[in-house]
Formats: sequence, structure tokens, C-alpha cells
Amino acid sequence: MVWQRPDGRQSDQLRPFTFEQGFTNFAPGSVLAKCGETQVLCTVSVEEKVPRFLMNTGKGWLTAEYRMLPSATQQRQPRELLKLSGRTQEIQRLIGRSLRAAIDLEALGERTLTVDADVLQADAGTRTTAITGGFVALAGAIDQLLHQGILERTPLVGQIAAISVGLLDGEPYLDLNYPEDVAATVDFNVVMNQQLGIIEVQGTAEEGSFTRPKLNQLLDYAEKGIQELLSAQKMAMQEWRDLITKKKD
Repeated sequence: MVWQRPDGRQSDQLRPFTFEQGFTNFAPGSVLAKCGETQVLCTVSVEEKVPRFLMNTGKGWLTAEYRMLPSATQQRQPRELLKLSGRTQEIQRLIGRSLRAAIDLEALGERTLTVDADVLQADAGTRTTAITGGFVALAGAIDQLLHQGILERTPLVGQIAAISVGLLDGEPYLDLNYPEDVAATVDFNVVMNQQLGIIEVQGTAEEGSFTRPKLNQLLDYAEKGIQELLSAQKMAMQEWRDLITKKKD
């Protein structure tokens, strides 16, 4: 039996992915990232201070926070106020680790970049959308800091994107939506840089096990999807830089 994708995509086809930059007025970098029906607002804030363990080292820091709006899913989810769930903590650490791989912390100087990822609507892939959109917001924020003269040179040393893959009826599929994520017997989240170097792989067999050849297939699908996302990021970033230059002139 061959899995029939609910939206009619090919097995190696991404959902439509867009970046709407400058979505908010006050954050130096802000992007509404849409992946199919999943929508994540990614903003980047800058503080002229660092955590205590980095004080007087000359190095900066990047951290991330992740939340889901109560109405992001079909059934209302209570807000996480006093205590974050294990899932939320794990996801925001993943976002932070992933995006720090793109930053030279010494070039950033003793300042902190905070990437906020707020899920407006969830149809699976919220963490990967947060990473991919978060990088575009991060690049936009750094462009602003460069144009304002706060930074003398860019601390960006790489480009980061992420995507999900999984096995459905024993076959690989790229960019799972919610019905597929629920049905998958194996699912992975893969984070890579512009050279397709692996930054992080999160994967598990929900039932049983899977073979090494299937793992290789999943990573091949992930590479294909990430290459497409990297290209989309570059286009969005260039459009934003052109806009900033135009405003400055």
C-alpha cells in the first residue's frame, strides 16, 4: 500500500514556503514564516549585554524562546506561564543551538541576540519552520545592525535551514504535515548548513525499528528539501537588503 498525501504532493515535495519580512515594526529582524498551513512569527531582539558566563570575554550570545498561541491548534492549548513544558524547553534549545552554528560570537561582541518563535498556526513542522524562518529574521537583524553602524562586520558565518522527513508505509516522505506526522512510523527533524553539513538530527522509530538504507533515504530527502529552503532564504534575504539600501538612499 502506498501512502496518499492529503494535499496531493509528491513524496519529495515541500509544502509552499514563504517569508514575509518586516512583519513587526520594532524588532530589528522579523519574519512571518509559512510552511503550508504552519505559520511561525520569528523576531530577533538585541541587548547590549551577555549572560554572566560570557562577561568580559568579548563574545556575544544567541538564545531562543518558543511558544505556541493557545489557538494555534484545533483545540485550545493553555498558555505556558509559570512552567514551560519539556517539549517547549527542548524545542527552544534546538532553535538556539541551530542558529548559533551560523554566528561568530566574537564578531558579535558582548551583546545578546534573542530569537523569539511564536507559533500562530500549527500543522506540524513548527520547530523546523522556526529554525528556517528564524535564520532569515536573524540575517535581517544583522543587516540592520550593520547599516546602523552598531556592527563593523557581519558575524554571520553560515546559513541554516531545517526540515522534517518520515517513513509512511515504509517509504520516505519530505516535510510532513499533521496527518502524516501522526501516522509516521519514523520521523526525523534535520538541521543543515549551506554546505549540507549536518548540525542536528532528531529521529525516532515510533514503533519497531528501521534500517540503515531507510535512514540514508530520509537524509537524501532532507538534503533535497533543505537545498530548496536555502535558495528561498537567499532570495528573501537579498530582497530585504535591497529594501534597506533603498530606504537608506
